[in-house]
Amino acid sequence: MPENPRPLLPLWVAVLASIAGGLVYDLGFPGASIWPLAFVGIALALVSLIGRGAWSAVLVGFAFGLAFYLQQVSWTSLYLGPVPWLALSILESLFLAGGAVLITLAYRWVPRASTSRWVRLVWLPLLVAGLWCVREAATGTLPYGGFPWGRAALSQSESPFAHVVSWVGSTGLGFIMVALVAGVIEWVRLRGWQDLRSAVPMAALALVALLVPAWPTTTTGELRVASVQGNGPAGYFDERAQGDVLEAQLEATEPILDEPGIDVLLWPEGGSDIDPTRSGDVAEIFDSLSEQLDAPLVLNTVTTRDDEFFNTSLLWRAGEGAVDSYDKRNPVPFGEYIPDRWFYEALAPDLIGLIQRGYSPGTNPPVFDLGEAVTGLAICFDVIYDELIWEGARHGADLYMFQTNNADFRGTDENQQQLAIARLRAIETGRSVVNISTVGTSQVIDPGGRTVDAVPAYEPGAMITDVELREGLTPSVVMGSWVPAVIVLASLGGLVAAGILARRRSRGDVGGEASDLSGQAPIF
Repeated sequence: MPENPRPLLPLWVAVLASIAGGLVYDLGFPGASIWPLAFVGIALALVSLIGRGAWSAVLVGFAFGLAFYLQQVSWTSLYLGPVPWLALSILESLFLAGGAVLITLAYRWVPRASTSRWVRLVWLPLLVAGLWCVREAATGTLPYGGFPWGRAALSQSESPFAHVVSWVGSTGLGFIMVALVAGVIEWVRLRGWQDLRSAVPMAALALVALLVPAWPTTTTGELRVASVQGNGPAGYFDERAQGDVLEAQLEATEPILDEPGIDVLLWPEGGSDIDPTRSGDVAEIFDSLSEQLDAPLVLNTVTTRDDEFFNTSLLWRAGEGAVDSYDKRNPVPFGEYIPDRWFYEALAPDLIGLIQRGYSPGTNPPVFDLGEAVTGLAICFDVIYDELIWEGARHGADLYMFQTNNADFRGTDENQQQLAIARLRAIETGRSVVNISTVGTSQVIDPGGRTVDAVPAYEPGAMITDVELREGLTPSVVMGSWVPAVIVLASLGGLVAAGILARRRSRGDVGGEASDLSGQAPIF
């Protein structure tokens, strides 16, 4: 009967290893963008948890989380100082600490539940990977809609594994990444190199992930999209007068007004700091632009209805005005609205007082019918929420237009991190993505994740791009939330089953199970 495994590392070494793991894990994400290091970071996190008790797992998991998130979201401190940065990093690290407990229980219970070599080499890695995804699902849901930033898959936007998201989405790719790492760890612990057959399960998973191409969607034509990055004073803390952002966008648009054949003009989030539905003068400006181009405009502004404020994208046609609208579905808590204001204002009145106006979440579908094509939409941090992107494809989107305003994060990794998410969305849906920002990074990305057009960051400019249109739904879109739901439920169920079997075996209720360890003891 296997006893509880001894920790691979003394606690103090495990804490240092987990801190190193968090730092290395971050280097796999946009910024440094050394994607193989994400696997190294995961390995250090897992090795540090093997054999731990629950409370030491909390400490080790929290150390990994803090080392990672303090780097990953450091851009939150750019203007508001350390309080939001530390608060967000600590909150996300607490989720990681909770997930660490689940993973260390898997490492404790599975070897006690069965002495089978294949259980250790297959079931345990898959269970550990699933429990990693349980933690990611929690951070992407709680609190206030969650913050699914820094998921494992987001480190792979330019890696050979990126196409996997068209099959199983970001959760599925993260699951495969952790399963591969956990499988290698168990293979080494069981002296797997002495029997190369034992490497077959994880090698097969790796080969499938690397060799299976992205799901092929069908090309249906092209749409000539003009997208404009005005580089105006669009930041919350920029010095500006009303209309300055609009003026910057108009100046950057001027050089392309004589270009022939434009099908649609796209502006970024906050591209008009005056609502054309409430200003006749600004409405005339957009009528004139649409008439000159003989094409509709997709713009973004702040709208007001029934004493509520919305972050709104408008589809504008000359002589008709706003013929359709999409209100941002996922306003950013503590950025675009303050949840439970009475509570947080008591804790940090000066910071909370900066956000006087709160945006309400929208309910309208995230698509516009442009006439020549249907475009899916996402406004800034909308792009990190799976359901919204899947909804756009299911509503017939032939391409996506992502509008964002990165002006408050100039010079940080935030815009590159968000662009990586946009790149994965292109692959996941099999659709082209036009990602336009007020200040950058603005790019056009094809359905394979390749950049086909770009404007330099922090400069005014425009792109005129013949964007490929696609139809057909990828397995990721078709299955949608079923993939994360199955992974989460199966993993929690598997952990419970392992605990029950381990308890029965420890009581002698299950006996006589033959071991196929061939007399080989684990290395550690």
